[in-house]
Amino acid sequence: MNNELEAYISTYFGVVRPKEIKAISDLFQLTSIKKGAYFLKAGKKSERLSFVQSGLLRVFVQTADKEVTQWITTKGQFATDLSSLVFDSPARWDIQALVDTEMYSISKADYEKIGSLIPEWHLLEKLFIVRCFTMMEDRIFSHLSMSAEERYQVFFENNAALFNEVPLQYIASMLGMTPETFSRIRKKIAN
Repeated sequence: MNNELEAYISTYFGVVRPKEIKAISDLFQLTSIKKGAYFLKAGKKSERLSFVQSGLLRVFVQTADKEVTQWITTKGQFATDLSSLVFDSPARWDIQALVDTEMYSISKADYEKIGSLIPEWHLLEKLFIVRCFTMMEDRIFSHLSMSAEERYQVFFENNAALFNEVPLQYIASMLGMTPETFSRIRKKIAN
């Protein structure tokens, strides 16, 4: 049993009994992906849910005139296109490793088996989906209610290490600003 994987499961799926955590964690496999390789390509179906053990993944989409970074997935966070995984539809996002990355991955088929292993799985999965939805609501609210400078400051306070690990244009995109605005704010705050 891996304590970190068990912690990820508990974080995202709520309070789970040790026996159930073991049943779930046994379905995960440690996998790795090299820098620059894709975990998932837009248009393909998502076939796995993963928790990042080490490394960084960028979730993004290519529009007609630019790439838009939706999220940078770090240690302890999950990676998939949830809509694709759940609804068996083509993925909307590309997910690419920014550095060599290790993940605990569960196949869609094994994920679907959890319900037969754990009677109250539907409640635990609901907590997982609600957690995902709440994170999305928080991001939308920050984009609607905060200035670009406030979004920068909040993100920096919670993710300072990323500023040394990720190309800054990805962070700017994720925060909904141009690289020029991001640079201007960064200089202003540094002074």
